This record gives sequence, structure tokens and C-alpha cells, in this order.
Amino acid sequence: MAAAITHAEEKPTCPICLGLLNGPRQLPCVHTFCQSCLQSYITSKTLEHEKKKCIECPVCRKTAGHFKENKSISEWASLFPVDTVIQSMLPTKSKVDRVCDACAPDGSSVTATGFCAVCEEAMCDICLSVHRKQKMTKAHSLLTMDEALNNPHNVMKFAEGFTCPDHEDEDLKFYCNNHKIACCGICYFENHNSCSKVRILKEELPALLRETKPSEIIKQLKKLESHLKMFIDVTESNIKDLESQVNGLTDQIREMRTKINTALDELEMKVKMEGRRIHKEVAIRTQEENNQCLSLIHAIRNSQLLCETVHKYGNDIQKFLTADKLKSQLPSYYSQVREKYDRTDKVTVKVKFTPLLQSIVSFSSSDFGKLVSKTVSIYTVSGLRKPTKECQVEKVETFNVNISGGTPGYIGITILPRGRVMLLDYNKSKCILLNNSYQVVATYKLTKQPSDICVVGDEEVAVSVRFEKKIQLLSVKDDVISPVRTITTTYECWGISSAEKGEMVVVGDCGNDRYCWSLIRDGREVSYSDQYHTKSGYVNYIAINNSKTRVYITLHDKNSLLCFNMEGKKQYTYSPDNLKCPSGVTVDRDDNIYVVGYASNNIHQLSPEGCILHVITTEIPQYPWAISFDNSRDIFIITNNSERQTLHIYQLK
Repeated sequence: MAAAITHAEEKPTCPICLGLLNGPRQLPCVHTFCQSCLQSYITSKTLEHEKKKCIECPVCRKTAGHFKENKSISEWASLFPVDTVIQSMLPTKSKVDRVCDACAPDGSSVTATGFCAVCEEAMCDICLSVHRKQKMTKAHSLLTMDEALNNPHNVMKFAEGFTCPDHEDEDLKFYCNNHKIACCGICYFENHNSCSKVRILKEELPALLRETKPSEIIKQLKKLESHLKMFIDVTESNIKDLESQVNGLTDQIREMRTKINTALDELEMKVKMEGRRIHKEVAIRTQEENNQCLSLIHAIRNSQLLCETVHKYGNDIQKFLTADKLKSQLPSYYSQVREKYDRTDKVTVKVKFTPLLQSIVSFSSSDFGKLVSKTVSIYTVSGLRKPTKECQVEKVETFNVNISGGTPGYIGITILPRGRVMLLDYNKSKCILLNNSYQVVATYKLTKQPSDICVVGDEEVAVSVRFEKKIQLLSVKDDVISPVRTITTTYECWGISSAEKGEMVVVGDCGNDRYCWSLIRDGREVSYSDQYHTKSGYVNYIAINNSKTRVYITLHDKNSLLCFNMEGKKQYTYSPDNLKCPSGVTVDRDDNIYVVGYASNNIHQLSPEGCILHVITTEIPQYPWAISFDNSRDIFIITNNSERQTLHIYQLK
């Protein structure tokens, strides 16, 4: 406990001044500020003639406060409630290893040796002595710094109970499961009397603490802080790199000075000035961003420290209510952290010499070259992206991919690294490679009609060729398609999906209206699933989840999706009324499943356990067919059988 309290980075601080909290006032969004800092912020953002009666939180921008007409702006900060939990923690954290608060107004920096729990001030020996002699203060509870550090009860005694935020004298005694909120007796009779799931709070605590775990809240708060620290490290490293690049520009110019003298002197000066200007602008912009990050880190640390302390020393009601309060704050934190990463850019500079410099030396400096700066995105944290099941699907673009020589039939599709796409043209027995702008860069002629395709490496794909009972491995290095080797299968193979490195799963026709799937390792079939019944000649597609523990297969004629474990045993069947003739199937980064309804013109998004999450119908083309998901960009692409040369791109947002 002592280490936690004395650690400089864990003191509760104000997100505005970044100093120790003084007179902490809490907004409804749970962010806490010094009263003086909050009042200064309110004054700077609000003018009397604007007739505003509310403010925005400096951290999360949520609306806070609805003040009456007769309240002066100068009083607004004092109208917000005192954060009693943070205030109770200040004696053992914010007052430790600091100067005497009583002497500070005189400009003195006398080391504090004790603390008054009533006045909430750190004091030196002289002030403590005077405090003990004054009639008004001699009964106050005085603690030495060691007592403040080593006794956690000095923190917990201020958090013995929680009162209703709407009725200050009423304890929280009930919990409404309908509205997921704790309430007092007055709130119960006023707002929750008709709710069917109101229980005594103490009786509900075991179940509630299983649902809202303080340890999980602490873990997520630590995760957010680590991401923000990482963000600061990356941006500061970028500034150092940029400074090194700017300083190195003169070396490039010196190498050219042996051939051109006077003109390069002028160019050097311009480049240095422009480079320093860019560096200064980027440094200022980055510092502003990092200051915002530091403010957010301090807010997160305060939440984390509160949750850890109450979790370690509080009773069950304190643990739950604190965790429940901070749980509602996590989405705002995640949103702000994601916003930081979405805006993370790196600026680089270089000297761009014109071709004239190589042969002509008699021009002015403006003819030789100029400084070029470029901003590129350098960082993405996938762990901070919204869960895919909560995302909205938006259609982004439609592309026509038409190859001469008849009507195409795009039966398979897969997304390769760097945003490239590989298509299978069934009618022309071709593989078609597209760049990240969906333009054709290469084609490859197969001996027979292909069935499906999957990625098996950064520069390699596998194509199932049904009628030849084989899998063709192709290289796509340097945007050139070339054959690698062939794997023979024991049955007509249809759908194919990559598994572990060097492995893939393939589903095919075993004859007599029976199908099964097998695992292929090192070019050999090593295990098989149970056979299942479906009509011969009907397309079956296959997908495997990211953890390589489950396999999903569509049955076109049975309007169903089958799920198997890796031992080949069926786990469940998904066959709703609104899924007709399923064809393509894929999984996203969260292992949610996407099943294309060819005849129902929709896409079913399922949980890994086969529960329906969404049925996507908006802007789905007629007769959708194959599908592939790109985890790095949260997009999926589908083909269709009515406009066979068309690709449809969808984004999860």
C-alpha cells in the first residue's frame, strides 16, 4: 500500500493543470477537476451575454450542469459535488512528499511532516504545533506522514457508504435489474415502483460482482494507460526522427556543393528554414496532442487508482458501485484513445532535386529543387477497434472487373496482403489478380474450371479444381501469377480455406450424394470429418475460425450452415427460414461468421456459437455469391451471379 501511495505517477491529478487535485469537483460524466481549474475553464468558455446554462466536460465533451438563471457563472464550479472518494485519498497521496499547505501562500517551501484529516492540509512541524494549540482546531485528527502512508484505512474510512446522487441523505439500498441501476428508497417509489426486477442491493451483490468485476475494470484501465503511453512514445520518436532527417538535409546538399556552389548555398538556406518551420509546426501540434493524452492518462489513472483501492480494501457494495460507475466510463475512454490512434501521422522530409541539377548548374536556386514533406499514417491498434458485432455495415464502392473473352463467372474470391484481391473466373477457367485499387494486374489460365480459392502465405494462394480432384498452389510474387505445385485429393474438392501454416481444409463430393471435409497438411489429407448428405453437384463453401478450432460449411440445397470441431464432429446446424441457398462463408477478426444467402439476397452475421447477430440486407446485390473478409481493414467483398463482373465492397464502422 505504501508503495502505491508514494509512487509519483499514481497521485490523483487534475486533467486541466496536471497538478495534484485541490478541492476536487466531479462532473456527471465522472471526470474530476480542481475547483479553481474548473472555474477558470468555465469562465474562459462561457460569456454572460451568451446566456449559456451548461458546459462541456474538458475531457470527454459531454454536457454537464443545467444552471438556474440566478446563478452567476463565477459560482458554477462550486455547484458541482465534491468527489469525496478522491478527496479521501488526498491525505495519503496528494499531500505526501510535498510542502506545507499552510505556509505555501507566503511563498515558503517548507517540507510537510504531518497532515490534518479535517482541514485536509499537509503541514510542517511549526504549523502542526500551532494547529494543536488553537481552540478551533485542537480537536482535529492529525496524522504523521508515516501514518498516512501505511494505514489504508485512512483512505477507506471516507468510502464507508454510498448515498443516492439525487437524494444526498438516502443510502443506496435497491438495485433495479430492468434499468441496471442502484437506487435509494425514494428513487424506488418515484421511478422504479413498477419495475419487475427490483431487488435488495446487498442480496444482489454476489451476482452483480460476478457481472461487474473490479479486477476487469482495473485491467482495462491499465490497458488504456499502456496504449496512451505507447502513443506518446511513438509520436516523440517520430519527432526525433523528423529532427534527424531535417538535420541530415544539409549533408545531402554538401554532397552536391562540389558541383554547384552559389546556387546550392541559396538552396541550403531555404531548405533549412523550411525544414525547421515544418519541424516546429509538427512539434507544436504533436505536443498539443501529447498534452491531451497526458490529461486523459491522468483521468484514467485516477479511475484505476480508485478502483484498485476500493477493490482491495472496500466492502462488496463499495466494490460494485465503484466498478459499475467506472464501467460506464470505459466506452468514452476507448473512444478517445481510438480517436488518438486514428489521427496518428508521421511527417517525413527530404530534398527533391530536379533533373536539371544533374546537367545544368547555371540556374537560380528555385530551379534546382525544393523541400517536400509527406504525412503518412504509421500506427493502428486493432485491439481498440469496436467489436465487429457492434459495427454498422456500409456499402463503400462497386467495381467492374471485366476480362475480354465472354461472360465471366466469379465463383471465388480472397483478399491477399497489401489489399490485393484474387478472383476465380469459373466460365473462363482463370485466376485474376487485382491491385489494391481493384484493377487487373495479372491473369493465369487453369486447365479446368476452379471452385474456390484461399490465401496460404504472403505470396501464395491455393485453388481447388473440382473435376481434376486437385489443389493448385500458385505464387503471386511481384504481381506475377505462376504455378508452384499440385496436391491431389481423394474426392472432387469444392470449398477451400487456409488453416495453420502449411495446412488447409477442403470440402468436397464423396459420391452418392455424400460430402465431407478433410484437413490437408504437407500436401496430404491427414483427417476427415463425418460424411453428411447433400445433393451431388451443389456448391459447398468452407471457412475456419481464427483460432483454428471450428470449421463452417454451407449446404446450398439444404439452406443450412454446419459447424464442426477439428476432430470432424458436427457441433450445430444453422438453418433459419430467411436463409435461402447459402453459398460463400467467411469469418471476421472476432470470429463472427458471415453466410451469403444467394436466393434470399442477404448476409447473415452469426456469433461463433451460431446465434444470429444481424441479417444484412441494405444494398446487397441480387444473387450474392462469394465473400472474403479483410481483418486489417474491417471490410468484406462479395461477388454476385446477376452482374458477374461486379465486386461490391462493404465497410464495418
